[in-house]
Amino acid sequence: MEQLLDKLHSVEQLREWDIPTLEQLAQELREFLIATVAKTGGHLAPNLGVVELTIALHRVFDTPKDKIIWDVGHQAYVHKIITDRKDRFHTLRTYGGISGFTKSEESIFDPFGAGHASTAISAALGIATARDLLGENFHVIAVVGDGALTGGMAFEGLNNAGVSRRDLIVVLNDNRMSISPNVGALANYLNKIIAAPLYNRVKNFLWLLTGRMAKGSKLIRGSVHRIEELIKALFVPSVLFERLGFRYFGPVDGHDLYRLIWLFGEIKKLHGPILVHVITQKGKGYKFAEENATKFHGLGAFCIETGEPKPRKNPTYSEILGETLVELAKRNSRLVGITAAMTDGTGLCALEKVFPDRVFDVGIAEQHAVTFSAGMARQGLRPVVCIYSTFLQRALDQIIHDVALQKLPVIFAIDRGGLVGEDGPTHHGSFDLSYLRMIPNLVIMSPKDENEFRNMLWTSLEYSAGPIAIRYPRTETLGLPWNSEFKTIPIGKAEILHEGDQVAIFAIGDMVSVALKVREKLQAKGISTAVVNARFVKPLDIETLKQLTEKCKLVVTVENNTIVGGFGSGIMEAFGELRRSIPLLRFGLPDRFVPHGSLEKLFQEVELNPHDITSKILEHFS
Repeated sequence: MEQLLDKLHSVEQLREWDIPTLEQLAQELREFLIATVAKTGGHLAPNLGVVELTIALHRVFDTPKDKIIWDVGHQAYVHKIITDRKDRFHTLRTYGGISGFTKSEESIFDPFGAGHASTAISAALGIATARDLLGENFHVIAVVGDGALTGGMAFEGLNNAGVSRRDLIVVLNDNRMSISPNVGALANYLNKIIAAPLYNRVKNFLWLLTGRMAKGSKLIRGSVHRIEELIKALFVPSVLFERLGFRYFGPVDGHDLYRLIWLFGEIKKLHGPILVHVITQKGKGYKFAEENATKFHGLGAFCIETGEPKPRKNPTYSEILGETLVELAKRNSRLVGITAAMTDGTGLCALEKVFPDRVFDVGIAEQHAVTFSAGMARQGLRPVVCIYSTFLQRALDQIIHDVALQKLPVIFAIDRGGLVGEDGPTHHGSFDLSYLRMIPNLVIMSPKDENEFRNMLWTSLEYSAGPIAIRYPRTETLGLPWNSEFKTIPIGKAEILHEGDQVAIFAIGDMVSVALKVREKLQAKGISTAVVNARFVKPLDIETLKQLTEKCKLVVTVENNTIVGGFGSGIMEAFGELRRSIPLLRFGLPDRFVPHGSLEKLFQEVELNPHDITSKILEHFS
């Protein structure tokens, strides 16, 4: 029997099918999602929760003329399937395939690209403003997850949108009931009253009529508004949003297609800023995701029957971080951990299990996380801020102004440094070494393996002269024994792994293992090669650089960071100060956004692998 999903070729069909047919489609979409993400990996639980919501939006609104903006873009899988990417969905997050996030270059149904949270309301307001100034006519809908609403930028957008009075619809996808559990008969009844055409015609008529009265219009208008407010004040969420200038509808069951389609159909007739509060269940339709939505928020390939991910050979740096912080916290009662909605992703959950009162998840609020940590450090605590590289860039001003300027001993554990793979350009940690290197008073380290990582964490706790950053990749560790006693690493001191007198390779972090493979290839060609584990991007080990540049004919730098302003640039600047005239080859990420795909494919594309690096060095000697 042919499935409905096989017959779906256009969003126009959603506007023709009846509700029972759409409910069957929702079930098929969930099965399709589970089967695909089990192979490709991705964000499963959020998308299982928005199936009916996505169908309803495309059923009621005239997409792509009407613009739907997703926040965060990882909840747009169903949106991609039912628009124009169903036949390519099996390529999700693979090299050359479709992105795991909304991407404007990918489809006209994606009016705005997004991989970071809390951006949709601002973007939607910008689009709505342009629409009005250009005299165009279409709806703009921002679908915002409740997690994204913890970000300050979301409230900046709400605040601005509310006073603008422009036609804009914000759909709050509340999948944890963290804002309000008020789903019931009274709320449904209230929505029927507020959204009904007769109610709104009468209210708008009274509003216009009272506005024409020369005297007492403000008093009468206030009375009309207060009557509505007294009713709506029964529901806590409405008070917040209506104070910001939005008309509030909800909460509404986000899995009731009939209710969603009816409500959106009524709301699209209204004007001004509107907020629709939708309650959904993260992971709906897949037992394992329903039971553990956090685990299935974002994951790699997994077994559908058991829900278990494919086994890894070695622990990740994130896992090493968590276990090491537990050890350090037992020795140092002032150690605390801070993260921005990434307790599990950063590995901080291990510390939380042992010391729950010493771990602080501040939500998607990186700016707040950094300054919050600065306040802790000012009072004598030793905060470890665990944030992904791509998200830390949102808090650059706070790192400069609130931490480095005051020389506060905040420790930044920067996860996902360098290329991250399938999540692509919105999540690659391509820029951290560059934007951090320019900040005074900040020490920057990056480990070559798990043991050095542990020792860097130990060293950072001993260091109190200012902030310190440890940057490490998303990948598994090398599989070395890592429960040895801690050792202090001298600040600014590199490690010479191999001596040589023709080529000196200075590598940082995970690129040290690449440099060692390059050395093997060069040695096989008779080229004597030194390899230096730089360990520090700032301060650089000038003495080691001076020593090797006095005897070698070529210096090479290797980093998993943009070539612009990073580790190699620091070496080049040092060359100028040392007045060295020998050639310098810098290898790193190109000055462009690197796409998504497996790490192996991406390192091939950017020519940051042993084969390509060796070839370019050999070209120099030829």
